[in-house]
Amino acid sequence: MTTSAPLQTADARPVAYEPLSDPRLYEGVLSRRVLAFCVDFAVVLTLTAAASVVIFFLGIVTLGLAWLLYGGVFPAMAILYSGATLGGDRAATWGMRLTGLTCRLQDGTRPGFMIAAAHVVFLYVSITFLTPFVLLVGLFTQRKQLLHDLVLSTLFVDRGRLEGRGV
Repeated sequence: MTTSAPLQTADARPVAYEPLSDPRLYEGVLSRRVLAFCVDFAVVLTLTAAASVVIFFLGIVTLGLAWLLYGGVFPAMAILYSGATLGGDRAATWGMRLTGLTCRLQDGTRPGFMIAAAHVVFLYVSITFLTPFVLLVGLFTQRKQLLHDLVLSTLFVDRGRLEGRGV
């Protein structure tokens, strides 16, 4: 006695709808990302200033030893801010929330803390070593991804349209 498996043809593939493939999700994303970056940069500078005051007083207590932390205070604040906000439940920094953007991975899930922290590190490294002209990559990619987005497989989309509120 033999059992046979059901026959499957090439046309019997399940067709899945990928919501992140809709081109309307990416309309106006690049210009809003620039504005979001400016807002986020101001927030990180404010956090850096606050942390610098704390480091100053710690330096007095530690006879200047804590002042060695000044060199890493901006990168630390940027990583913590991006990791906490971009890696959080809303998957957006404060600037992105203001401009109506959200981040998703290629499979549609939200990024975690590590991906969000790596995202800000790759952003600053790519801009520093490859000049800001590296941002022009976004003009030539279908989903308006920048170089660091391509490396990390992240997508930035219109939050309203993703949630079904867009026109």
